[in-house]
Amino acid sequence: MNFTRFGRPAVIAVVAALALSSCAANEAAPAASDAASTLTGTLTGAGSSAQGSAQEAWIAAFQTANPDVTVNYDPSGSGAGRATFIAGGSDFAGSDSYLKDEELAGTFAACAPTGKAVDLPVYISPIAVIFNVEGVKDLNLDSATLGKIFKGDITTWNDPAIAALNPKATLPTTAITAVHRSDDSGTTKNFSDYLNQTAPDVWTEKPGDPFPYQTGEGAKGTSGVVDAVTNGTGTIGYADASKAGKLGVAKIKVGDKFVGYTADAAAAVVNDSPLVEGRDASDLAIKIDRLTTDPTHYPLVLVSYALVCTEYAKPAQGELVKAYVSYMAGTDGQSVAASAGGAAPLSADLADKVAAVLETIK
Repeated sequence: MNFTRFGRPAVIAVVAALALSSCAANEAAPAASDAASTLTGTLTGAGSSAQGSAQEAWIAAFQTANPDVTVNYDPSGSGAGRATFIAGGSDFAGSDSYLKDEELAGTFAACAPTGKAVDLPVYISPIAVIFNVEGVKDLNLDSATLGKIFKGDITTWNDPAIAALNPKATLPTTAITAVHRSDDSGTTKNFSDYLNQTAPDVWTEKPGDPFPYQTGEGAKGTSGVVDAVTNGTGTIGYADASKAGKLGVAKIKVGDKFVGYTADAAAAVVNDSPLVEGRDASDLAIKIDRLTTDPTHYPLVLVSYALVCTEYAKPAQGELVKAYVSYMAGTDGQSVAASAGGAAPLSADLADKVAAVLETIK
């Protein structure tokens, strides 16, 4: 599968025409068009493995509607995807964490000298805390206990802290194997951000793409974590919820209730979260409200972005990126992502903002 490049938008004039640009983007979504496609070329993308299932479905639909376009996507992980995009090895990247300020201050080989790189939300998903413990079907965890498990401070499943949260469960003496991502991962950054904000006395390291502690067992990619938890004994891990399968999934404490993930609860917390301050108007990075006490919200969530240029060094690539990402973020693409990966759809307001930026790409 491949991706193409985006151009970096200047959104000032576009915001006034949000409704028109949103309609244009959705109408341009290839799966919804009856007109014969005139698009040709190859798009190359890399990054988020959380987007993997959605990308497979997006690519299949886009290439069917645009038979002269090839889209390639390597789910190499968010960190690797960002590095590839920065170096010009891909037209765009998928990333479960937005670009850092120092990354934005650098150069992007795919972008024109007058272009910039921006973060566009395309995929919202809960992060599931998956587990495989014999005799345990349901599991409640608060953030402090979860943090201690992944730091290695809690080492057996019958630890008093876990037992206090699960008074009806029969917890074994089995040793805990906590599985984390061994590669740089936006999922790890979101998981760490949640723990650092909600249990700062326990999770003292700042969030980042590398797992911050020398504990537990590392596995590469979302599939690696899921495989390790599935095939291990007394295991626990974190992964995009679309990959949880038949594994046990813990409920996390939000306010005074234990909450399981749903697409609606993930969408709700994102909808109520502000954009990151101090960025270009065309950059739509979101600062997720991890501290919500509203039990209709699920704060252990990731927003996965398409990283694109506002202006491409090769305008033909910009047109391909514009068309493909418009499909991803449009009504049809979001429906496909929900079916293929259990993603939560972008809100109408956020989808309009993404569409407005995409209209300016060149």
